[in-house]
Amino acid sequence: MVARPVLGLLGQLILAGGIVMQFLVILSGGVSGDPENQIWFLQASTSGVANSPRDPSRWTFWAICGVDSNTGRNTNCGAPVPALPFDPPRNFGTREGLPEKFYGTHHYYYLSRFMFAFYLMAIVFAALALFTGLLAMCSRLGGYISGFNTSLALFFQTIAAALMTAWTVQGRDAFRGNGQSAKLGVKAHAFTWAAVACFLTSTVLFCIAPRDKTTTTANRGFWVRRRTSTRSRGSFADVPPKDGYA
Repeated sequence: MVARPVLGLLGQLILAGGIVMQFLVILSGGVSGDPENQIWFLQASTSGVANSPRDPSRWTFWAICGVDSNTGRNTNCGAPVPALPFDPPRNFGTREGLPEKFYGTHHYYYLSRFMFAFYLMAIVFAALALFTGLLAMCSRLGGYISGFNTSLALFFQTIAAALMTAWTVQGRDAFRGNGQSAKLGVKAHAFTWAAVACFLTSTVLFCIAPRDKTTTTANRGFWVRRRTSTRSRGSFADVPPKDGYA
């Protein structure tokens, strides 16, 4: 049977890996260095969009970026915008050259905005679980507390991943339906869903605890004493009377 400290440490390592992948996605568009310049949600051709300074354009967590023709990485990113929504008419300030599916709707706006909110809530609970995870290596209660925090991170991260997948796939299809090339960012999707898998695995590891050896030994001793006592009473009743006292 695997010892509690080993399970707690393994859960900590996997949880930390999920947090690292979250940060890689969250910092995209806000940090220009490598590997952040390789992470983006959606890329679409915007050559026919009047106010677009880039072609193609990439939506990241913080900004809309262009594409380096030599390296294929993010470049010429716009000003960072907190919780940047995916709403092309609003992003570019025009409807010209954009698919009609983006007109007169807030569908994509709310999908992307809620994705950002749930992403941030997920990383808060994941960071909290990382600190409480130290207790998981010491006690059963610590494991349950860490498992609870990680399960909350898992819940919010799963919703964020689902919302991200929804608006990026629908946005890609809308651009393609208008005759514009578009594709999904593989790394952003891979890291987001991999974080979900990490949090799920970590939650299970924190909640699995070996049987308490002290309690088991105590219970075993109790039953041994009880059986011995019962046997003693039975043997006293079965002793035949001595001669002269029958």
